[in-house]
Order: sequence, then C-alpha cells, then structure tokens
Amino acid sequence: MWICMVYNETDTSVDFRLCRDFGLILSILSLIYLLVCFPLGLCYNVLLVVVNLSNKVSMTMPDVYFVNMAIAGLVLNLVAPVELLSSTFTRWHVWEYNNEVYITLLILFNISSLVIMYSTTLLSLDYYIERALPRTYMSSVYNTKHVCGFIWGGAVLTSFSSLLFYVCNHISTKMVECSKMQNKEAADSIMMFIGYVVPALAVLYAFVLILRIRKESTPLDQDSARLDPSIHRLLLASVCVQFVLWTPYYMTLLVHTVVVAPGYISSARYLPIYYFLRCVSKLLAFSSSFAMPLMYRQMNKNFSNKLQRLLRRLHCRDQSCPRERSTVQQVVT
Repeated sequence: MWICMVYNETDTSVDFRLCRDFGLILSILSLIYLLVCFPLGLCYNVLLVVVNLSNKVSMTMPDVYFVNMAIAGLVLNLVAPVELLSSTFTRWHVWEYNNEVYITLLILFNISSLVIMYSTTLLSLDYYIERALPRTYMSSVYNTKHVCGFIWGGAVLTSFSSLLFYVCNHISTKMVECSKMQNKEAADSIMMFIGYVVPALAVLYAFVLILRIRKESTPLDQDSARLDPSIHRLLLASVCVQFVLWTPYYMTLLVHTVVVAPGYISSARYLPIYYFLRCVSKLLAFSSSFAMPLMYRQMNKNFSNKLQRLLRRLHCRDQSCPRERSTVQQVVT
C-alpha cells in the first residue's frame, strides 16, 4: 500500500502534500506505460519471436540472444499490468493482491531480469569470440541455443534461493527453520550481486577485449565480415539501454540493503521519497521490455526481409505460389 498512509488523512503538512504529489505522478506514469509502452512491447516482442523462429535457417548468433530477451520481455509484460494496477503504483487501483501473488510476481520479475542481463552479457562475449576466432564457430547458433537454455535454468535456480528468503519473510515465525531465514535484505543482496555486479563486470571485460581486437588488425579480420556491421552498433546500443534501464532498480536494492533495512532512514520525510524512486526504477525496468524489440526492429537490417518473407508465406498458404528463392546466406549450425 502507498506509503502516504503513514500520515493522518487530515494532515496538511508539506510532507503529506509532497507524498500525495508523488502518488499522483506515479499514477500518471503507470497509466502512460499501460496505454503506450505495454501494447508496443507486447506486439514487438511477439513479432520478434515469431519472425525469427519462422526463419530459423537465417538466424544468427545475435538473433538467438534477442529472441531470448524478447521471451523474457513477454514475461515482464505479464507481470507489469498486475503490479501497475495495484495500489502500490496507482491511486486508481483495480485490485489488491496477497503475499502469495506478490512472491510469484517477484520471482517472475527476478527471472526475467536475470535472463535479460545475462543474455546481454553473453551477447557481448560471443561477439568478441566471433570477431577473434571467426573460423571456430564457437559462437554458432547451435551453441547459442543451448547457452540460452542454461541461462533460463540458471535464472530459475538463482531465483529459488531468493524465493526461500521471501517466502520465509511472509509466513509465521513459529517455524524455526524459516524464522532463521526471515531476511529480505539477504535476497536483495543476492539479486544485486548475481543480477547486476557479475554481468556488469563481464560486459566491461568483453568491451575491453572488443576494443583491443578492433585496434589490432589480424589475418582473420576478413572472415569476421560474415557478421553484419550493424551488429556492432546494435550490441553497443542494447548494452547501454539495458544497463541504463536496470541500474536504478538494482541501486534501490542496494539502498534498501545498506541504508533502509538497518534503520538509517527511519524518518517519515525520507521514506516516501525512497518508495517513489523505487517504484519509478521498477517502471524503468519494465520499459526494457519494449525498448529492446523496438531498437532491434530499427537497427537490424535483416529483420524487414525476414518479416516480408513471413508475410509472403502466410499469403501463399492457401494459394499456389512459386517457390521463394531465399537470398539470405545460411548459417552453419
């Protein structure tokens, strides 16, 4: 429930008015997201997945990672309306959910965030491998598909440890085993380290390697041309956008673990500001579910051709159309 409830309803103080203003701003932002960003993200994520899976032969290593991020984006699209229509985000809430629903939404959100961050990280590392060792096919589509499967498995296992802390934080303290684990800050610390610190360091390392190999000309440089040059720009843009949108959320986890939970911020004056910033940071994280497919649609030169081939196949399904000759180079998997 919105933190302004800590004030008396008849209170006319500056702090109460500020809290009410925060609630109004957050309600408007949530409504804008639901009316604009949510349908765009849903449509473009579905389109990205369907178009690429219908053209499996022409899929490249980056395409597999972006499909993986699009599926995670669809999970965020499932979570977003349930949370944004509750009293936590809007004054005009439609429903209230119990602790069980809260934990389910949180776990789905954590799994999606881990999949998105690690897909971005491994895309950076595989791009370096593709540039450094183009003849080895270590970063082939076949290998990337298996890697994406491990990403989802690892995200579920990582979220399971956090799930234990969250569940024990919401049930009775009579259970001795759970009473020792009632520490939500521990779950936030796990997510902060595994979901942000590790991917950030890995991406930084990958970018150092990519910059080094771009400066050093090698005899294999001509083979790296089998990667579309636009992929480098798409990689830079995707990494920057993902970290810009997800960093505020993970910073609020850090603040909650280090400052809020131990009680360093106990004044009612600062709590509304913290919860407002936390909700805004989660809105930014939800925004990654539509920012990424839009960017992929605009910056990937082959996407339009794949979409046109799919539309032609759908048009020719009930007609006798001549066999289409694909001009896309097949990738060895």
